[in-house]
Amino acid sequence: MSDSYKYIDFDYTYVDPKTGILKNIPGITDPDVLLFVESGAVTKRLQELYNNPIKIKGIENLFDIHKHLFQDIYVWAGKKRVVEISKDGKQFFPTTHFDNASNYINSLMADYKKIRKNRRKE
Repeated sequence: MSDSYKYIDFDYTYVDPKTGILKNIPGITDPDVLLFVESGAVTKRLQELYNNPIKIKGIENLFDIHKHLFQDIYVWAGKKRVVEISKDGKQFFPTTHFDNASNYINSLMADYKKIRKNRRKE
């Protein structure tokens, strides 16, 4: 499987210790099947967001979008990650930087809201 995951998850917070793949609501143990099912579920939820968008006012709304997209697959969808994970040897955003990143995103959104609506495209 080309999209294999490698985890730093010593407590098996997100990973099934027997299969080495992400714990998931459907109980799928084959990584290729999980990828297929996840892709289908996310595609369906993406269409729902297209038809009914979530307005982004701050970081919490980004978590809302994540929850909406992955709610059928993972119980932790929309929650802040608590362990480090990498995919194909590339680490996801480090958890130690989440608070700073959240504050920065919220400040960017606050600055954006201060711009007059007719000048936002600039």
